[in-house]
Amino acid sequence: MSGTPRRRWRLLNPLDRYVLVEFTRIFGVTAFGFPLLVFVTDLVENLQKYLDLKIPRKDLALSYLYWLPDTMFLVLPAAVLFATVFSVGSFTRYSEITAAKASGISFFRFIRPILFGATLAVGLGLVLGELAPPANTRRMDLLKEKGRSITENERLNFVYASDAGRVYRVGFLDVKAGRLQQLEIERRGAASSPGARRRAPQAVATLIAADEAKYKANRGWVLGKGVAHVIDSDSTNVTVAYDSLWDRRLVETPRELRASDKAPEEMTFRQLGTFIAALERSGADVGPLQVGRMLKIAIPVTCVIIVLFGAPLATSSQRGGAAYGIAVSLGTTIVFLLMTQLTRAIGGKGLVPPDIAAWLPTIAFGIVGLVLMLRVRS
Repeated sequence: MSGTPRRRWRLLNPLDRYVLVEFTRIFGVTAFGFPLLVFVTDLVENLQKYLDLKIPRKDLALSYLYWLPDTMFLVLPAAVLFATVFSVGSFTRYSEITAAKASGISFFRFIRPILFGATLAVGLGLVLGELAPPANTRRMDLLKEKGRSITENERLNFVYASDAGRVYRVGFLDVKAGRLQQLEIERRGAASSPGARRRAPQAVATLIAADEAKYKANRGWVLGKGVAHVIDSDSTNVTVAYDSLWDRRLVETPRELRASDKAPEEMTFRQLGTFIAALERSGADVGPLQVGRMLKIAIPVTCVIIVLFGAPLATSSQRGGAAYGIAVSLGTTIVFLLMTQLTRAIGGKGLVPPDIAAWLPTIAFGIVGLVLMLRVRS
C-alpha cells in the first residue's frame, strides 16, 4: 500500500523528553535526599534517647521508613523548586534555551515538560498526604510504645478520633480501673437499608451517650445506663434508652485511649474533617486544625506554582552556576516555610479564615511568579 508515511502521534517530542528527564533526575535526587538529611539529623540528635529506650535497631530503621511519606510530602515544593532552578539554569548556561528560541520555540513552550512534571508531583503529594498519617501512627508505635511506660493513669475531657470514623468525647478516663465517665460516641455515615440510602444517602447520624463504661479484657467495653440517638436527614430523632450496652465497635483499650490520642499528622484529610467537626460542636478552637487540614491540599498544589516562580529566576543569571541555584532555592524554601508557619498562626487566631490562610503562601508565590513570567523574553 503506497502513499505518504503515517505520522505517529507522540505525547512528548525529543526536546520535551530531554527537558523532562533532566528535571526528573534532579527532582528525584532532591525528593529523596532531603528526607535522608532529616533522618541523619534526627538520629544524631536523638540517638542517646533511642538507646536509653532500648529500641531494637530493626524497629528504629522501620520508624524512619514509615517517616518517609511525611517528610517527602513536606519537601515536595522544595524538590520541584530545586529541579526547576537547576535544570532551567543549566539550559540557560549552555545556551540551549537560546537555541530553542532561534528554532521558533518560546520559553513558555520550552518549560511545558517541567510544568507537566510538577503536575505529576502534585498527584504524588496528594497520595503521600493520605499515606503519611497511618505511617506516622506506626512510627509512633515503634518509637514510643516499645520503650515508654505510661506513668499517668487518668485523663480528663478529651476527644478521640477512631480509625472507624467515630469520635469519642470522654469526660474522665481511669486506665488502671478500665473505666470511662461521661462518654459520647458520634458517627455520621450512610443509612443501613437500601430504601433509606435512596432517600438520604450519607445522612444518618448516630449518637450514643453513657454515664459510664467498663472495660472487660475478654469482651471489650460495656456501656452502662445511657441513651442512643439515630438522626435521619429530615431531623427525625429515634431515641432508645438502655441500662447496659455492649459496643463491639469500641475496640480501643484504656491504655490506647490514654496513650494514643491521635495528633493531626496521624489523621487523613477525611478523618481530620470528622475530628474538627466534633471539636466544633463541643465549642473547642479548631482554627489551627483547619489550617493544617487545608495545607494537605495547598502544599502539593504549590508544586505547580513554584515552577512559575523558579523558572524565570533561573534565567536571570547565566553565570551564577550551582552557587546561584542553591542560593535561590534555599532562600525561597526558607521563605515558603516561614510563610507556612505564619499562615498557621494567623489562621489559627482567626485573623484570616483558616481555609483561606492555608492558601496564602501559594497565592503569594503565584502572583510573584506570574509577574516574573511576564518579564521573561519568550
